[in-house]
Amino acid sequence: MNEIYGPQHFAMQDTFDTRGMAGRVSQLIVQPELDQNHSGFIASRDMFFLTTIDHRGYPTCSYKGGTPGFVNVLDSKTIVFPSYDGNGMFLSMGNITANDKVGLLFIDFETPHRVRVHGIATVDRNDPLLESFYGAELIVRVTVTEVFVNCPRYIHKYQRVQTSKYVPQAGGQTPLPQWKRIDGIQDVLPERDKNTADKLGGTITPEEYGIMVMKGEA
Repeated sequence: MNEIYGPQHFAMQDTFDTRGMAGRVSQLIVQPELDQNHSGFIASRDMFFLTTIDHRGYPTCSYKGGTPGFVNVLDSKTIVFPSYDGNGMFLSMGNITANDKVGLLFIDFETPHRVRVHGIATVDRNDPLLESFYGAELIVRVTVTEVFVNCPRYIHKYQRVQTSKYVPQAGGQTPLPQWKRIDGIQDVLPERDKNTADKLGGTITPEEYGIMVMKGEA
C-alpha cells in the first residue's frame, strides 16, 4: 500500500475508477526528498502557502511571503524559512509546536508550476540561522518526508507586480503596520508597539482599517 493513500482515498478512487491511475501517478511523482529541480524552484519563490493543524484538528492555511530566496533549501531533506512579525496570534507557529506535521505549497503563477511538500517541522527562537534572515522572529526547519509536482492546468496566470513594502530587508526601514493603529487594540499592544498609532497619524476604527484593506492601502 502506498503510504500517501488511505482507505478514504481508495474509496473515492474506486468510485471514479482511478485506483490504478492514482497508484501509477504516485509512483512517478512522489519522492522522499528534494531533487535539484525541486530545490531550485523552491529557493526562487517569494511566497508559499503553509498548512498546519491546530489543537482542535482544524487545518490552518497561511500565506507566507518574503523576498525571493527567503526559503532556504539546506539539503535534499531540509527546508528553512523565517517567521516575521505578525498579528500576535501565532496560529501556524503555535500549531507546529503541538503537531509537527506540515504541508507547503509553492506556486509560480507566471509559468505556471507548483510543488507540494509534506514534512516534519520545528520552530526555534534561537536557531543559529536566525541572524541570516533579517527581521525574523523565529526560524522554521522542515524535514521533508514527501515532495511532488502537481499538474498546473488549473493554475490561473498572474503577473508579479512588486514586493510587499512590509517585507523586512537589510538596509531599509520596514514601514509600521496600519492595523496596529486600530483603537480597540491599543490597550493590549505589546510595549514595543504602544506608540505605533502616534507615529502613523493617530488611531483608526476597525471599519476605517477595513476600507484601507479594500483599497490596498494597508
